[in-house]
Amino acid sequence: MSVRSITAHRRGTLFAVAAWLATTALHASEPTSRSDESAPASMAELDTLFADFARKSHVPGLVYGVVADGRLVHVRGLGVQDIVSRRPVTPETLFRIASMTKAFTALTVLKLRDDGKLQLDALAETYVSELRGWAYPTLDAPRIRLRDLLNHSAGFVTDDPWGDRQTPMPEAQFTQLLREGVPLTRAPGLRMEYSNLGYALLGRVIGNVSGEPYAQAITRTLLQPLGMVASGWDVDAAPRAQRALGYSWEGDAWQLESDMAHGAFGAMGGLQTNAVDYAKWVAYLLAAWPARNDTDPGPVKRASVRELAQGSNFPNLMPPRTGSARACHRAVSYGMGMQVVVDCELGTYLNHSGGYPGYGSFVLLLPEHGVGLFAFANRTYAGAGGPVLAAAHALRESGFLKARSLAVSDELAQAYRAVGTMYAKGELAAGGDVLAMNFLLDRSAAGWARDLAKLKRELGECDTSAPILADGALSGRFTWACASGQAKGSVLLAPTRPPRIQAMEIERVAP
Repeated sequence: MSVRSITAHRRGTLFAVAAWLATTALHASEPTSRSDESAPASMAELDTLFADFARKSHVPGLVYGVVADGRLVHVRGLGVQDIVSRRPVTPETLFRIASMTKAFTALTVLKLRDDGKLQLDALAETYVSELRGWAYPTLDAPRIRLRDLLNHSAGFVTDDPWGDRQTPMPEAQFTQLLREGVPLTRAPGLRMEYSNLGYALLGRVIGNVSGEPYAQAITRTLLQPLGMVASGWDVDAAPRAQRALGYSWEGDAWQLESDMAHGAFGAMGGLQTNAVDYAKWVAYLLAAWPARNDTDPGPVKRASVRELAQGSNFPNLMPPRTGSARACHRAVSYGMGMQVVVDCELGTYLNHSGGYPGYGSFVLLLPEHGVGLFAFANRTYAGAGGPVLAAAHALRESGFLKARSLAVSDELAQAYRAVGTMYAKGELAAGGDVLAMNFLLDRSAAGWARDLAKLKRELGECDTSAPILADGALSGRFTWACASGQAKGSVLLAPTRPPRIQAMEIERVAP
């Protein structure tokens, strides 16, 4: 149906669908690995968050999911795929996910690097000849590298929303655009500035280096191995009955957006997928953490997946989130197809939004917890990041987020046992030959004896058998239950063979 036809029917349809949204229950599917009844009670709060968002933001339809420990543990659809048929959104409903496509593009580039077919620090013109001879804004400007394109630091001007409308650009027209040269807003490598054009260029790199169209290369490299069978780039090829049609909200009514065909800018935002498929992608990314010794089946090795979190080192500060009890700012930098955030409440997490004519989406990954959340909506630039972030904090406050623990190395375990013996005996010598050469230079044995004696008078005997939490192979933190309170501490080993204790701390926890 054309935009004109939708507009002609908009009043009656608008009120009918609005009433339907207000009264209907969430459309649920069974999670892929456990029954709906076994989902944590905290998920009910998430259902309310997303229902409120959909209603207040005039979103016709939305789906969201929670992935934990490699499984889709909770998924919900809300509203309708389109306002004419009023088919309900389900986990199998297809949405355009816009710029969340960029992570697929970035990881395919890293796979080509792993295969020895390109280098990230090579000049982009090595792989796209049309870039040779470009005019740069200053005489001392370095030429654009592939890494600059991945990190959005190539010197291109921010091109939302212009870039979104370029998705169907024919490859020949894109070639001509590049051949004529593109103006840069600054010299490459000076700052991060978001560029859809940069990721369209990466799509051209993938095509030139792999010898096949970039959509085909990404499908072969990632979608097919991960079993994302419903996902693809040609929206017209998908059954219309399974698609969420895209709408904008204008003049107090929904307006149908025209579909954009697959084209030269698809690598920056053209992927269409559903919640079931996308959960496989989220689970695969999260499985790259932590680094470990078990088999690495791919399709791209875990170390390369973790590179998505390695940014251009141009951090920004975000203000504290509304309602935060700790009111801490968040440090943000752009990695490769993912934004990296350091937060005093959630820890380090990755996220990315997707804004597109007719669609809005968001994904948030918590590698330290093995949990990911995502949402897709069929309204232009729907701000799905708000409810996704709120949902992550709701899961944190409910206790659903459990930090992944690192394995404790033999060297760290041995050092920790020595720390417990030192405390119990009140002297360093009781621990044996475990101290690095700097330790007694930094504080004398007599000073340590006084400190340990003072602690023991305040705390009494402590249970030093409590486990140590490893921060790495050579450092860790611990908490002891004592006769008169609690003690907390840390141990840090030196980079020697064998590793010896270069620093340790034990202090009383204030009541």
